[in-house]
Amino acid sequence: MARNKNTRAAQGTGTIRKKTVTRNGKPYEFWEARYTVGRDPGTGKQIQRSISGKTQKEVAKKLKAVLRDLDTGLYTEPSKMTVGQWLDTWLSEYVEPSCKPLTLSTYESRIRIHIVPDLGQIRLSDLNATQIQTFLNNLTRKKDLSAKTVKNAHGILHKALSQAVDLKYIPFNPADPVKLPRVEKKEVNPLTETEITAFLEEIQKGEPLARLFMVTLFTGMREGEICGLTWDAVDFRNGTITVKQQLQKGKEKGSSHYIATTKSGKARIITAADSVMKILREQFQEQRKEHLSAGLAWQNPWNLVFTYPNGAYIPPQTALKHFKKIAERIGRPDARFHDLRHTYAVASLQEGDDVKTVQQNLGHATAAFTLDVYGHVSEKMKKESAQRMERFIEKVKA
Repeated sequence: MARNKNTRAAQGTGTIRKKTVTRNGKPYEFWEARYTVGRDPGTGKQIQRSISGKTQKEVAKKLKAVLRDLDTGLYTEPSKMTVGQWLDTWLSEYVEPSCKPLTLSTYESRIRIHIVPDLGQIRLSDLNATQIQTFLNNLTRKKDLSAKTVKNAHGILHKALSQAVDLKYIPFNPADPVKLPRVEKKEVNPLTETEITAFLEEIQKGEPLARLFMVTLFTGMREGEICGLTWDAVDFRNGTITVKQQLQKGKEKGSSHYIATTKSGKARIITAADSVMKILREQFQEQRKEHLSAGLAWQNPWNLVFTYPNGAYIPPQTALKHFKKIAERIGRPDARFHDLRHTYAVASLQEGDDVKTVQQNLGHATAAFTLDVYGHVSEKMKKESAQRMERFIEKVKA
């Protein structure tokens, strides 16, 4: 008999097939894999479990992981699996293959420090919304963590449990109905025009990272992006900068720096002001001299724009330390390196750039997010808007 084209034998004891069910009156297609975990000692019949997903490839990957665990004796029945065991599996099988090293490190530390101590020993099938709500409340009340940290912990747990639902380990996500603490939006504190002038004057007094700070201030790049900027991303002919990567460091002690994709994972192109391109040309000439002077000691394998005199990369943390010293000297000890990015955004909006352009230059996912952060920008924009409306009124009255 010919085999159904929607069914295939998997390696070992699993099969995959395409299924169609009706939900809310509409057909819904998905792929399901069934595998054997043993035989019922009473009846002798096979004990089968199933996993599902949107594509055949996705289900095949899940099935391969389960069969490997069965072969090696590491398989745990979903009904007996603890939250901690599932989180370990989720990290290794579903997070690690597809995320950035820093993201994986962040997930691992938050799971280890916050989630596992309170929820790790509970059976996955027994975990309920009340337990999760108590856990989140305790993060705030007993551990005095910020609302944002609590929200992040919930987000990680929710993702892991959603995957467990997809695998049919649990019927629904118990993290859905919980209430999260309100995250207070941090006030944006850009440099004022007077402070910008003072900042520029201060970095001209022998600051070795002066050009790095100026390019950051006038492009809105993140500190990891400016430290990870490479010469192949600078187009002098067209006056553009392609922001496609960032310099990062792992959170583990002793971790080295590495080049990663941007925060969004997408590249963006900034059309820079002529003055910015002039600064970059000066940096190019300066770096050529340093390269000649260093000779064989030169070390710039990533072809970075901003480096030490021997070509070595400048860690974002070092740039931050230099910035804080300057900020203190101009009377803004509270300023953060990231405030240079805020300063660029506010200045762009105040000078008439439309929100869509600012959003694209900053690399925000949506213009709505940009508006949410900078919509309150300044009284200057409101006054200019009123003046434009006044001119329009005078024109139509004439």
